[in-house]
Amino acid sequence: MGANGPTSPQLCPDSLPRVTDESSNTPDGFDIPGLDDVEVGPGPGAQELTPEQETQLAEAQQAMEEARARLADVPAEVVVTNHVMGLYELAAIHLSSEQPDFAQAALAIDAVACLVDGLGDRLGPEAPTMRDALNNIRVAFVQLKGPAGTAPS
Repeated sequence: MGANGPTSPQLCPDSLPRVTDESSNTPDGFDIPGLDDVEVGPGPGAQELTPEQETQLAEAQQAMEEARARLADVPAEVVVTNHVMGLYELAAIHLSSEQPDFAQAALAIDAVACLVDGLGDRLGPEAPTMRDALNNIRVAFVQLKGPAGTAPS
């Protein structure tokens, strides 16, 4: 892959699976082997909920349904781009510490690269900005790490 790509061969952008309508092998979507064998219900030793706990549970479920509905209205490219920027910020935090954590920064940078390089223009109009951000954080990593893997003094 070289210096610009993910360090793991499993993360090679050319091998990222793409989900399309043709990927689905069931009328309703994806068939996950073994999922139908999973039993749903209270586990061993479960206790009955009090009326107050049932109310809290119902409120939490309603809040989750509302959050899911709001998220469903947002294009996936916007959500993915937000996650890319979160990973970028994570890398920047690890690089900007008093003692930079290069291993953690590298992991976050590789994750950004997987998304940016792997998805390319599918990220929408922000794709060029994401590529620039990836290049900038890589440059910062190399500059901070310095020659022979030592941080500059």
